[in-house]
Amino acid sequence: MIRAIIVDDEPLAREKVLLFARSENDIEIVDVCANGHDALSSCKKFKPDLLFLDIQMPEMNGFEMLNQLKIDPLPGIIFITAYDEFALRAFEFHAVDYLLKPFDRNRFTKAVNHARESIQSHTQSDETALQIQTMLNSINQESARPERLIVKTNGKIIFLRMNEIDWMEAAGNYVNVHVGNEAHLIRETMNNIQDQLDPQHFIRIHRGTIINIEKVKELQPYYNGEYKVVLQNNTQVILSRGYRENFKKILGKPL
Repeated sequence: MIRAIIVDDEPLAREKVLLFARSENDIEIVDVCANGHDALSSCKKFKPDLLFLDIQMPEMNGFEMLNQLKIDPLPGIIFITAYDEFALRAFEFHAVDYLLKPFDRNRFTKAVNHARESIQSHTQSDETALQIQTMLNSINQESARPERLIVKTNGKIIFLRMNEIDWMEAAGNYVNVHVGNEAHLIRETMNNIQDQLDPQHFIRIHRGTIINIEKVKELQPYYNGEYKVVLQNNTQVILSRGYRENFKKILGKPL
């Protein structure tokens, strides 16, 4: 029996994996976790053979959780992701497999079959551990970007968490940073502030606009090859034709 743990911050995603896993006769789900902190404790307790691991989670993402996982041998990993560039990145490092949301039962079964072969042949204990460590070393080298943006205003210093930022717009010699209903003016150029941002999460969609890709709700065709980008708070910004290639890299397919 393959002992597995599901780690995903989205309730519906957890339920879907659990439902599909129960149809596999040799998969026993020993725990279901909603965040990386709980998953670390669960892995220490149950020492699973397999992790269904979401990459994009608040506070501690899947890569960060793996970086703190101190069990031997490491379990097999099936990464779960909503964004194709993360899936390809995990696949390049030879994770057991990955599931790109939204996935169906056939894709799930294919990933589990791959994991099953690896676990049953015992190849995951040494080879996969080395591959995952290589992946984590690479990610750690890329994680030098700040997690917070410092804003000085009215004699106060405000720390904005990067993952809370919705979008940014140029305002002369300043950049207006939008977080929920608040806006913070920073004396900075768009180019300089873009250099501080993680390109996996922030993309430039217009000469004067940068958005947090995780805050996007939908795209609407607009005019002459442009699109309206609707954010989760219903803010609408324009994706200009000259920056469509940036969005294509996130989607993994042309608009």
